[in-house]
Amino acid sequence: MKKLALAAAFAAAASTAFAGSMEEPVMEAPVVVEETAASSSAVGIWVPLLLIAIVAAVVAHD
Repeated sequence: MKKLALAAAFAAAASTAFAGSMEEPVMEAPVVVEETAASSSAVGIWVPLLLIAIVAAVVAHD
């Protein structure tokens, strides 16, 4: 019975001895979020307004 208890104690000690390693810990690179330039909502309206002005000029010319 003593040998069984001694073997169990050595097995428990050996399993915790190899739980870690001597390697350097690997650190993950931080996530960098790059903000894009905020576009104005007025920029998207210039093209349709220009097209309407051209159509109005063509209609008025006839």
